Amino acid sequence: MPGHWKGDLVFGRRPSAVGTLVERHRRSVLLFPLSDRFTAERMRPALTATVLGLPQQLRRSLTWDHGREMAEHTQFTIDSGVPVFCCDPRSPWQRGTNENTNGPLRQDLPKSADLLRFDQDGLDAIAAELNGRPRQTLGFKTPSQVLAEALR
Repeated sequence: MPGHWKGDLVFGRRPSAVGTLVERHRRSVLLFPLSDRFTAERMRPALTATVLGLPQQLRRSLTWDHGREMAEHTQFTIDSGVPVFCCDPRSPWQRGTNENTNGPLRQDLPKSADLLRFDQDGLDAIAAELNGRPRQTLGFKTPSQVLAEALR
């Protein structure tokens, strides 16, 4: 069932990071920029805006780790209507879809880069490129193709 998202942060040269959301059903990627201080107070509005940009049927749940950046998860749920579930500490396999997506993301967002230089348009271009790649887990369809089928 589409609409269940896994979230994470991809860190570049400190203090820079990009928020990532990966949809479990179709492996679609959404990216959003964060300011140089990715505190919970700055994370929540960026995450909320990204999620509210999705069609209603694609806003079912979000799973995140126990990072401090999600300290305002209750307010995020109130603002977006999307419940947040937390993984067990030090258990990245519970967000395997995210972990597997971080590898290809590192081609465009290396750890040595200052990720503050990426605006939303630049991140959207990176996400579009990833969403246009065929995936074996999707029967060699692209996440964009699977999304179009799901929304029909």
